[in-house]
Amino acid sequence: MAETPRRTGQRRSAQRDGAAPRARSTARASAAPRSSRSRGGARPAGAAPRTRSGARPAGGGPRARGGLVPAARVGSPVVRFRLLAVLVIFAVVVLGGRLMWVQGLDASARAEEAVKQRTVERTISPLRGDIVDRDGAVMARSVERYDLWVNQLQVGEYLERKKDAPETGAPAAAKALAPLLGKSVEETQALLTGESGFQYLLKNVEPAVRDAVVALKIPGIGSDRVADRIYPAGQVGGNVIGFVGADGAALGGAELSFDDRLRGTSGSTTYERGSGGQILPNGRTQIVPAVDGQDLVLTLDSDLQWKAQQVLADTVGKFGASGGSAVALNIRTGEVLALAETPTYDPNDPGATDEKYRGNQSLSNVFEPGSTGKLLTVTTALEQGTITPTSQFTAPYTLEVDGETYRDSHEHETKRYTVAGILKDSSNTGTVQIAQTVTPQQRYDTLRAFGLGEPTGVGLAGESAGILHPVSDWHGRMNYTTSFGQGYAVTPLQMVSALGAFGNGGVRMHPTLVAGTRDGAGVFTPAPIAEGVRATDPETAAQVMTLMDNDIPDDGTANAGIPGYAVGGKTGTAQVAGGTYTASFIGMAPMDDPEIIVGVFVYGLTSFVSGNTAASPAFAQIMGYALQTQGIAPTGVPGRTLENEW
Repeated sequence: MAETPRRTGQRRSAQRDGAAPRARSTARASAAPRSSRSRGGARPAGAAPRTRSGARPAGGGPRARGGLVPAARVGSPVVRFRLLAVLVIFAVVVLGGRLMWVQGLDASARAEEAVKQRTVERTISPLRGDIVDRDGAVMARSVERYDLWVNQLQVGEYLERKKDAPETGAPAAAKALAPLLGKSVEETQALLTGESGFQYLLKNVEPAVRDAVVALKIPGIGSDRVADRIYPAGQVGGNVIGFVGADGAALGGAELSFDDRLRGTSGSTTYERGSGGQILPNGRTQIVPAVDGQDLVLTLDSDLQWKAQQVLADTVGKFGASGGSAVALNIRTGEVLALAETPTYDPNDPGATDEKYRGNQSLSNVFEPGSTGKLLTVTTALEQGTITPTSQFTAPYTLEVDGETYRDSHEHETKRYTVAGILKDSSNTGTVQIAQTVTPQQRYDTLRAFGLGEPTGVGLAGESAGILHPVSDWHGRMNYTTSFGQGYAVTPLQMVSALGAFGNGGVRMHPTLVAGTRDGAGVFTPAPIAEGVRATDPETAAQVMTLMDNDIPDDGTANAGIPGYAVGGKTGTAQVAGGTYTASFIGMAPMDDPEIIVGVFVYGLTSFVSGNTAASPAFAQIMGYALQTQGIAPTGVPGRTLENEW
């Protein structure tokens, strides 16, 4: 045991004397195993001598596992310091470069991102354009209103700098604001208190209320301009004007069909806000003004529209009908002067009326025209030269053709009619004989030329094209029922437009409802006028006008007569599905120089009532009023009378 310190000291002495350190190895070559030693520490006989210097014996192999553990190598403090210094300098350079990038080169991008995060954009609603009649009478208008709102986070600042204020914040604001809102103080304070950055206080208030609220200068309270749509004329023209929803979206009539001109373009206000939602005084602010919609100028005469609706309602009530329509057009231009319906509705409160009455029956209700269609059969034969107004026919009560029997509306003995008489007495059997003088294809072509089977293009939504089957589908009875207005269907506007061509030299004008638009500066832009379509030649048109004039006596005895004016027209009655009847009368005046054509249609008659009885009196009232309001004086030219029998 005393050898150990001595050997250690010898090794250190050897190293100090310049001896090479002992090389590491996994084992010593030729070394005897530790287990072969005696307990006294003596070497066994013949054992190789131990080398104290640590050098391997000659022919040395690897060290044995039980050899001495070499001393740990200790790093230089100078090297460690230099390495640490390099790491610190590198970190400083990286962080400094990043700081320079953020604060210098990338500062604008970071600032812009921060601005975006605190920027708010709010929409400025435009005012919808007015809808006015031909004389400028307002039928729909948007009035300026405001929605009041509050940022509850800011209300606490109210009066806080006023030292003598008995109350501040929401309690004080509620007391000042409640009378203006028409609410209790408690209810108002509840609206002002909380953590919401946006809360509506009251919607759709008048500008005076908004101004009074803003004048209180309560922090956090603001307003958005909105519009309230009103209809000053109420039910007058309701089916034409249409209406908008609570959100201002167009839902029917002209409001919907011409929405692109009426609605305008929304604007916006953009501003920066602080953490409490307040507008930053020095922040960016941008206002894009809203562009209000254009005013829509209609061709309607609101006075005539009112009169037509009143007369129509009285007529429907008198005969127990389900409804009715009245159409008035300017023959020369196609302008719609009146488009009346009953039942109708008030656009100020459309929900109070059944949805089925919020449309426009003049455009959507299809029915067989009945006897008014006889004028188009006569037109075909006149064009083809197979008849003249004085051509003679024998018309029995019933007539059999190709195995089918046709009859007149009332039983009578055989009549000897001229073409004029067939139209005046509305004989079906006489009309079938006129139809036999031309082909079905020729009659079909005439119906198409007068615009049947296609929409009129007036521009309102929901218009029907009517029903007009091709000639290939005309078989059996339909070959000749089409001659007296059965087997095809029309809308009131279609039929009035069609017959108006006779008063315009044979040229059919497209019905138009819009006269033009007017911008915010009051500049009027007229709507383009579609060219007319020639439906028949001028000579034929003139002959049909004479036949229509012959139908209405000027002696004051006719239901459709108007004192002082020569009136012409044609009645119609047709049975519809369900067993009810539609009665009609379409006429124009003055017949020597016609300007206006009016059609009256009475739906849902529970029993047969002729057009002369149900519709003609209403026609006379509406047409008489129209002639007055349009300033059309009597010409003094009497009506024409033809020979009706031979």
